[in-house]
Amino acid sequence: MSRRLPPLYALRAFEAAARHSSFTRAAEELVITQSAVSRHIRTLEEHFACRLFERRGRSLQLTESARLLLPGLRDGFEALERACATLRVDDAILRLKAPSTLTMRWLLARLSRFRLQHSGTEVQLTSAWMDVDKVDFHHEPFDCAVLLGSGGFPDDWDSALLFAEWLIPVCAPEAVAAGGWDLARLQGAELLHPTPDRRDWRQWLQAMDLSEQVPLKGGQVFDTLELGMVAAARGYGVSIGDLVLVAEDVEQGRLGLPWPCAVPSGCSYYLVWPRARRGQERFRLLRDFLLAEVAAMRLPDVERRG
Repeated sequence: MSRRLPPLYALRAFEAAARHSSFTRAAEELVITQSAVSRHIRTLEEHFACRLFERRGRSLQLTESARLLLPGLRDGFEALERACATLRVDDAILRLKAPSTLTMRWLLARLSRFRLQHSGTEVQLTSAWMDVDKVDFHHEPFDCAVLLGSGGFPDDWDSALLFAEWLIPVCAPEAVAAGGWDLARLQGAELLHPTPDRRDWRQWLQAMDLSEQVPLKGGQVFDTLELGMVAAARGYGVSIGDLVLVAEDVEQGRLGLPWPCAVPSGCSYYLVWPRARRGQERFRLLRDFLLAEVAAMRLPDVERRG
């Protein structure tokens, strides 16, 4: 089979030249000369007995044969890169992706403690805004991730459930100085929506049988839970927060709970990682640490429905 394949370096030169539409930029990427790229392309053209590029003025155009060859080559090189990446892992570094609100409200402090306790393992955290939490371990530069979802991850992933999301209204601490709110005060409050589709408030109101009494129209709309909670803490209205993510702010008096009743969203935070990735003990070390942090948390004393 190998005798029927052209040289790998020639295929690589063709893929780079096709992607850039330039022999010069392909040479720069591959750190070879432009004439070397030209020689590699000629090698392929002789192997396949066809032309791969045509010059039209200053532009470089793929022939029909080249367009047939290119997609399979791209897939093949991506597969090679994924295979090699499993052996290039730096055992001392974990590259972690996590949603932005979780990062600010919970994860940063825990990772600081993790580094103190496990100086031999560094966690490089990338905080990302995600409308739907997801990670692509084949194409993104991450070893593991914390995702909010309902589970059902790919068969080649391992996962650990960290904690469930419980939705609860939050406001400035001064707004609850005299105690919890009644329905009339909630009806008159400015609702802050952490999501453009207002799903968090809708879900909480439905679980509380208040959908018909508290309108969802109006109010400020944000695109993250974090922005909604910050606006609430500054007195601009009442937002929806996550019980775990607001626990420390409530305890330290930075947020108040006007209606201390939490409802499950149906989603949970999971630590996920590829089962085939080298250095599995690193993932288990982080998993065990985060689970211990969750177990040690003191949550506000609130009613839970559902």
